[in-house]
Amino acid sequence: MATIHDVAKLAKVSIATVSRVMSGADPVNPKTQQRVLAAMEKLNYRPNGLARNLRNLRTNVIIALMPNIQNPFFSEVIRGIEDGAREAGFHLLIGNTDGDRGKAKEYMALLDESLADGLILTTAQTDQAFLDEFAAHRPIVLACEYMEGSTIPTVSIDNISAARKVVKHLLALGHRRIAHIMGPNEVILSRARLAGYRQALQQHGLEVDEMLVQEGDFSLDSGYRVTRKLLSFKRPPTAIFAANDEMAIGAIRAIREHGLQIPDDISVAGFDDLTVSSFVSPSLTTIQQPRYEIGYRSVEMLIRLIRSEPLAQTQVVLDDSLVIRESSGVPKEHM
Repeated sequence: MATIHDVAKLAKVSIATVSRVMSGADPVNPKTQQRVLAAMEKLNYRPNGLARNLRNLRTNVIIALMPNIQNPFFSEVIRGIEDGAREAGFHLLIGNTDGDRGKAKEYMALLDESLADGLILTTAQTDQAFLDEFAAHRPIVLACEYMEGSTIPTVSIDNISAARKVVKHLLALGHRRIAHIMGPNEVILSRARLAGYRQALQQHGLEVDEMLVQEGDFSLDSGYRVTRKLLSFKRPPTAIFAANDEMAIGAIRAIREHGLQIPDDISVAGFDDLTVSSFVSPSLTTIQQPRYEIGYRSVEMLIRLIRSEPLAQTQVVLDDSLVIRESSGVPKEHM
């Protein structure tokens, strides 16, 4: 059965535009409207008339989208969302997109089908223009990430500042060749943490060696593989800052297999402060994010949007903290 997403794709418009054509509440360019209607007819799309007529009734269901359900970072965020939702009398539907924009849009279309009341994105999984247009008429909150210039309500930390904090710690220990294993370049968080890394080096009067910036994918395996590459350089780094704890833990394994000691030969730092990060050996220096609070605060904001209540603020930036553990130390040349 065709969905609103299929109609939007065939008509080459956004889901928001299809919704406006169906509701008749907002004006749509006549040519665009005709294209949407033609697509609906071709696909034999029949929107749920009862749902459209009773759109003001609530399902008491909200959706939280994750890019990777296997990533342990999101477990505490989701727990915060679920607790907040239950307290407010809402049920939670969790969607795993595997980073697929098409999957994300299919879940988002459930709002237009009146099968859910609101949506929390734990990462921006589609382009900003689409998200801004979609969120203009629907209750949506972005958790964990912040998009510059966007009007979507957001709960996050300052990722640039937090990354800068980690690198400044390594610089203070005496490290000068600090590598950065970043996440996928298309992910906002990756670019923000890379910016913090660059800023810290530049503020210390150091040029960024682009060879020391390598892209991973937030997985243990990518941290392992990228670190093996870094250690093969003629002048390997004396410290590695990974954009998340999983890649940092993968880096630790690669360093050990290379016969090096942490932190005596090379320091490692991560980001997120996963539970396992205090149990690995050596324990991991990292940035602690208030993951539960991010989830809880984001669902509080979403429910206010669903209930058409005003928000005290649309951009909530929570505090992070640098947790210094055994994996970072003074480089050998400074001992």
